[in-house]
Amino acid sequence: MTCYDRRDLGLLLLRLGTGGVLAAHGAQKLFGWFGGHGLEGTGQFMESVGYAPGRANATAAGLAEAGGGALLALGLATPAAGAAAAGAMAGAAAVHAPNGFFNTGGGYEYAATLGLAATGLAVVGPGRLSLDHALGHAFDRGWMVPAALAATAAATAVVVGARNRRVREESGAGEQGALFDEAEALHEE
Repeated sequence: MTCYDRRDLGLLLLRLGTGGVLAAHGAQKLFGWFGGHGLEGTGQFMESVGYAPGRANATAAGLAEAGGGALLALGLATPAAGAAAAGAMAGAAAVHAPNGFFNTGGGYEYAATLGLAATGLAVVGPGRLSLDHALGHAFDRGWMVPAALAATAAATAVVVGARNRRVREESGAGEQGALFDEAEALHEE
């Protein structure tokens, strides 16, 4: 009989809690479950906050949350699952950032907490009470952690960057935003 330690039990609880919350939020977006608005309503919201096309972004966010959350809860493909969920939460944090940190004021506290928990699980791994462990870590290799996090960071930077440019342009700061982008491009050269 295998003896599991406190670390394994703690990781299981963290995975179940974080993964369950993320999966439920994804199901709200994708299917309208748990009081959500489904793809149509979520797509309209995404469009209104600068993520265009709205339905495609709602689908991507919903899949990252529902899929990443379910996989985290199961402890399967943990690096990819954690990275996907963290990317979705970075996109949510970008929407809430103008409202400050605390969730009570509409801030990014909640998204940041879920994103950091998902990232932490991607880095540390699922523990022995997981499908990854049962499958010999076939989907949880050491090289997968930096690869998954780097790919997600790059994709998230592109999506959030495009959203931020769109929001600046729509808010009347289009010309200033374009100047900022040009200055930023010159600085990178």
